[in-house]
Amino acid sequence: MLIRPFTENDRLDLQTLYLQVRLSAWPWLDSSAWQPEDFDSTTQDEQIWVAQESGELLGFASVVIADNFLHSLYVAQKHQGKRVGLELLKRVQAEFTASGTLKCLVKNENALEFYLRHGWKIESTGDSADGEYYLMRYTG
Repeated sequence: MLIRPFTENDRLDLQTLYLQVRLSAWPWLDSSAWQPEDFDSTTQDEQIWVAQESGELLGFASVVIADNFLHSLYVAQKHQGKRVGLELLKRVQAEFTASGTLKCLVKNENALEFYLRHGWKIESTGDSADGEYYLMRYTG
């Protein structure tokens, strides 16, 4: 598996992956207005890392570099549980210049378990348009 920076050639595949994973991971939200192009606005001005194997895009992570903030980590459903998320997470964490943070929706139990298992700690809670979230921190 290769973890590499995003290129423009990845856009269409990642737009599709983003929407598919979002639909399966957040079934409690109203998804009627979601579009593949939401990927573009969600990741705008962020560093995007892509997981690829045999030409297939397996997932991606996007980071707000200046804030050491992991904004998105998405893995195609058929590749979940196969270390893709972990490899993306390791790559992101290696780029942090200070402790890293992320927000994880409280109802996203699979993601929460994943981050806790890999050294992230819940720091506080908050509310967003998508529901209650945990602010999590990684200190290495």
